[in-house]
Amino acid sequence: MRAHGVLIALVVTVVSGCAAGPDYVRPSLAVPAEYKEARGEPAKDWNPAAPADASDRGAWWSVFHDPALDGLMAQVEVSNQNLAAAEAAYRQARALVREQRAALFPSVSLDGSGTRARSPGSSGSSVGQTYRYDIGASWEPDVWGRIRRGVEGARAQADASAADLASARLAAQGELAANYFQLRETDIETGLLQSTVAAYQRALTITGNRYAAAIAAKSDVLQAQTQLANAQASLTNLTQQRAQLEHAIAVLVGKTPADFALAPDPTWRAQVPELPAGVASELLQRRPDIAAAERRVAAANAEVGAAQAAFFPSFTLSASRGGGASQLGRLFDAPSSLWSLGVALAQTLFDAGARRATRDAARAAYDQTVAQYRQTALTAFQDVEDQLVATRVLVERTGFYTQASQSADEAERIALNRYKSGLVAYTDVVVAQTAALSARQSLAQATRDRQTTAVALIQALGGGWQAGQGEANP
Repeated sequence: MRAHGVLIALVVTVVSGCAAGPDYVRPSLAVPAEYKEARGEPAKDWNPAAPADASDRGAWWSVFHDPALDGLMAQVEVSNQNLAAAEAAYRQARALVREQRAALFPSVSLDGSGTRARSPGSSGSSVGQTYRYDIGASWEPDVWGRIRRGVEGARAQADASAADLASARLAAQGELAANYFQLRETDIETGLLQSTVAAYQRALTITGNRYAAAIAAKSDVLQAQTQLANAQASLTNLTQQRAQLEHAIAVLVGKTPADFALAPDPTWRAQVPELPAGVASELLQRRPDIAAAERRVAAANAEVGAAQAAFFPSFTLSASRGGGASQLGRLFDAPSSLWSLGVALAQTLFDAGARRATRDAARAAYDQTVAQYRQTALTAFQDVEDQLVATRVLVERTGFYTQASQSADEAERIALNRYKSGLVAYTDVVVAQTAALSARQSLAQATRDRQTTAVALIQALGGGWQAGQGEANP
């Protein structure tokens, strides 16, 4: 009866007890009222941030309206090995949660044995049989919450691992989109250079004819040959760049470069999504790296509680039942049974400050994770500000490059016609051709930069913006 009374008292203590250490409170962050670079964004569209990192980000790349990109993104989800590793780490973290939770419950063991032995005696040897069984149970009640803090920490680490998986997925998708747009930009530049090479070959023919007719100097022919050779060399450089980008995309979709190819498309047109007003306010809701950092703060807080619980005594309840008999049929008879109930208490009286050092280390680790969480948020705000200003500036820059390309094309046409008429030297044609090619390439690169900046902004916002907010424009 006394043993039963002790058991009941301990159970009541466990149920009503509180876990040692501080309860978790999410650290505060300095959140701006609005983004500095979001000029023209209505203040009413700014929404207070609330964690929503587990929400479905959807196919954020669909705002670019590119079926080929859509198909590649689907392959990243199932074939990328970095994602496979992150997913395995998440499953491992979930298993650790179950392992920690199992410590809250009793463990039960069963042992059985049977022996047959011959022993000598005065009347001759005899053969005897012995059967035994033992059923034991032990339980360490979580009086001070040490185990519960462990479960709490493991669950937070599992949540952080889930956010790491989302980060890895977003990073792979963003890298794929950026590589794809750069590859398509090389297709456009390749088309430009192929047209330029053809034009330079025609110019070389013209200068050769003029030189043969003694109208132009040999230097005109040499300059035309130099222009043509330089353009052809640039074309080979683009071939190398495109091949390397194609190889990188192959690895991202989980294939060897030898088993992957993207057909060139020099007529491809870039689709650049417009930034919808108010979307930047969702930064803290969607960024998986911020969510992972915050969950690690929670895990560190649980470690502080577990370290604090080590200062209190631990209790272990045990019970066993067993028996022995010479006949298997009588093994479970009452006369052959033994049972026991026990309570054990353990308390460390002196450890030269080891527990205090462990607790102090846990508190320092907690402070470290808080600082890392806040730094992650600050870096995220910087990322968004950088991409917002880049988005705005690139729109203006693309307009200027468009004007420059149109003017340079016209200047090249006029210079070539004047040279045919003998009004200018071929040097003027070379200058005009160089300027025209540079302007065309700058325009193509600016369009690519707008796309890659849109991808970077989507990543900075944690994975896209709400469906229906962004429309793509050529």
